[in-house]
Amino acid sequence: MALAKISLQNFRNHAASELDETAHFNLLVGENGAGKTNVLEAISLLSPGRGLRRANLADFAQKEAADAPQSAFAIGASLIEQGQTSARIGTYTQIERPTRRLVRINGADAKSSSLSEWHAVAWLTPSMDGLFTDSAGARRRFVDRMALAIEPGHARSVNQMETALRERNRLLEERGDARWLDAIEAQAAQHGSMVAQARATLVARLSDELSALPAEPFARPILTYRPGGPVTPEELLAEFARNRPRDRAAGRALTGPHRDELEVVMAQKDRAPGPLAASCSTGEQKAMLIAITLAHGVLASSGRPSVLLLDEVAAHLDPVRRTALFDRLRAGKAQIWMTGTELAPFADIQEEAAIWRVSDGALERL
Repeated sequence: MALAKISLQNFRNHAASELDETAHFNLLVGENGAGKTNVLEAISLLSPGRGLRRANLADFAQKEAADAPQSAFAIGASLIEQGQTSARIGTYTQIERPTRRLVRINGADAKSSSLSEWHAVAWLTPSMDGLFTDSAGARRRFVDRMALAIEPGHARSVNQMETALRERNRLLEERGDARWLDAIEAQAAQHGSMVAQARATLVARLSDELSALPAEPFARPILTYRPGGPVTPEELLAEFARNRPRDRAAGRALTGPHRDELEVVMAQKDRAPGPLAASCSTGEQKAMLIAITLAHGVLASSGRPSVLLLDEVAAHLDPVRRTALFDRLRAGKAQIWMTGTELAPFADIQEEAAIWRVSDGALERL
């Protein structure tokens, strides 16, 4: 078990909601718009980043009226390991500082990046169904989120690389001091190399895990990491220096980890590469996305508590795939949170799950 005693205060449409006595499987059932996904989003914010909707901070807290001043919200949870509470973690805002998200761990102020040191949080939502036809940037964010769940320092490397690249762009545009440009490029190369290597390692580990999964009933994806430039800091630094004129004309760096790509193809029955995921049917794409999520869940749950958030997944699977999904989730170590409009799709796990009915931001334990 990973999380218990979860509380939401003034978050989205939840004025004051609590979830206690959690289990391995946790189900949130209710009509569309009732607030089920809001609970998952709250849990996702107990990790670094902007949560599963990538929403702005101003969108989280309830307001009495559209023109009312920005209010504050709070999310808290107890982290459970081997039946004992190992930490109390939380994130919140303050009325006097509504644009800054704060974090507390065991009653002490902490950085949001430190949340990933305590547990791993991953998710699969309907908005991710178009991942394979979306932009390369969306797939990079997908890879980075998975990497962060395994390597807590990855978010810091990504932020430092992006900050250095923005500063480099500014200096190139303004034809700034060459010595300062040298220093900024050294930072971009150092952090960029760390980002690229973390992504490559993640994809390699995912590929190993995917190769061990059965070929049915979920389509088996074959993953390939395509770097957007050199991976070592020395080669990346030399590439930045060599391409200054070209990048100045373009207004951005045209080579580097910020141009990385995740290539996904569907394996054939003989495990040979098949069509690109982007050209597969929506059902095949969904099956591959679930397979990647399950493989990542195995990696993320190794050595520390982990949580997997699955929004409206079961209802879109046929009975065979749904049963296979539940079997794999049951065998895994991650705590599972799932949503649905009705209980019927969860019949296989209903007796072993903690279940809440969600209605207009209120929770009722069933």
